[in-house]
Amino acid sequence: MSESTTFHTEAGVEDSTNRDARLWPEDTGQLAAASRKVLVQLVKGPYVSAERHKDAWRVLLTDTAAIRSRLADLFLDLVLDEAQGVGFVRNAPVQDGTAPQVVRTMALTFLDTALLLFLRRELLRGSGAQRVFIGKDEVFDHLNSYKANESTDEAGFLKRINAAWTKLEKHSLLLPTGIGQRYEISPILRLVFSPEQIKAVEGEYLRLAGIPDLDPQEHTTGGNGS
Repeated sequence: MSESTTFHTEAGVEDSTNRDARLWPEDTGQLAAASRKVLVQLVKGPYVSAERHKDAWRVLLTDTAAIRSRLADLFLDLVLDEAQGVGFVRNAPVQDGTAPQVVRTMALTFLDTALLLFLRRELLRGSGAQRVFIGKDEVFDHLNSYKANESTDEAGFLKRINAAWTKLEKHSLLLPTGIGQRYEISPILRLVFSPEQIKAVEGEYLRLAGIPDLDPQEHTTGGNGS
């Protein structure tokens, strides 16, 4: 098969072995149009989901090698878990540490961290299920247990809980279901942190939780912001 040949998979997706699929006269790109769109979606973040982005997921599985190569050119590493149906990018682990940090980090307050750890725990508890859901009231009840560490100002504390919730919803870590206050916990939380990172976050979280009259403090975690 020559390099200029275009073929289609069983799913009807054009593969990037088509090297002459110019989209404008000066176009020198080598990816097929569908693969370029997935590339952009991955870079913009936060992830591509088999459940939520069926067409993009199909393209990603069809043209993984070419997409992974283009991401590497941008100092990005593709994390792909077919079993969980999730793909996302992270900053490439260049050994000398000189690579630019392309993926934005997300600043976490004390309550952000508490919420993140709680959601990940609930997700792992339901690891036998393909999708895990949680009620907003359940989350708020859990976070209320940290009120003494944060503030005696109930209205201010509730405002900070809402801010933490809104932040994770904005980054698609909490997915509205359209059914009351029920939300789906994004499966990306199973993958986005290594065990070492989780241990470090939990250690810092416990340290902060033990400080009386704690003011919110900022941490960073290597997720792909949107």
